[in-house]
Amino acid sequence: MNKDDITRRDFVNMTVAGLAAAAGATVSAQGTVTERTVDIKTPDGTCDAAFVHPATGAHAAVIIWPDAFGLRPAMRNMARRLAAESGYSVLVPNPYYRVGKAPMWEDASKVDFAAERGKLTPMMGSINAAGTVEKDAPAFIAWLDQQPQVDRTKKVGTQGYCMGGALVVRTAAAVPDRVGAGASFHGGGLVTPNPNSPHLLAPRIKGRMYFGVAMDDDTKQPDVKTQLKAAFDAAKVPAEVEVYGMALHGWCVPDMPNQLYKKDDAERAWAKLLALYKAALA
Repeated sequence: MNKDDITRRDFVNMTVAGLAAAAGATVSAQGTVTERTVDIKTPDGTCDAAFVHPATGAHAAVIIWPDAFGLRPAMRNMARRLAAESGYSVLVPNPYYRVGKAPMWEDASKVDFAAERGKLTPMMGSINAAGTVEKDAPAFIAWLDQQPQVDRTKKVGTQGYCMGGALVVRTAAAVPDRVGAGASFHGGGLVTPNPNSPHLLAPRIKGRMYFGVAMDDDTKQPDVKTQLKAAFDAAKVPAEVEVYGMALHGWCVPDMPNQLYKKDDAERAWAKLLALYKAALA
């Protein structure tokens, strides 16, 4: 086995640590994880965010872009797990800070999507608009690079879910010299007919990329995986595109509505993420 690889058995045997919801220091089997809510100045205002990191030392930084339901306990739990198990300093921004403070929802599993569409659509528009991520991502990374818990000699990783998948690509393109890896899980809007489609940003990206595609997304848009791979291959950017044949859109996030979360495939996706970061965030 390559030293940069992680086996499924090794991953499953890892302790899931740091899942307490309270802010502050959390003791895990891997060590102590510290969490706090921070405010980050951007060209468009002040973004509230969760910052989670090991209690000691400086570490590679990771930005987690949430799905459409935003910064909430489920996303904070992902950050805690990543910090506790793998020793990263993790920032989870509120993607809707232009609209209001997080959380917009505490638990996505309790959201009536149809009833909330009127609220959700303009919020998603606030971050998906042209130029937003291109202003936010440099501000977030500049802030991270000022933190003593971040090792600036190491590359930054970024991961995103659903809506966050396209934000990952835009982040990697906006700060190519700092972003070493990006991972999209059941990402939406990655390939569009528009001239600003995220997949067209491949030539600007220097980091490794991973795209985990849901079965139903692939069924609806079977050409997306091919176009993604072709775009990154043409740009000579290392990228893996993988369809999870038994997983539906939203499978990685535990509080998804309608029991979309699929634990075995979510764990496989997490293992892929850790392997990507281990290889690329040097």
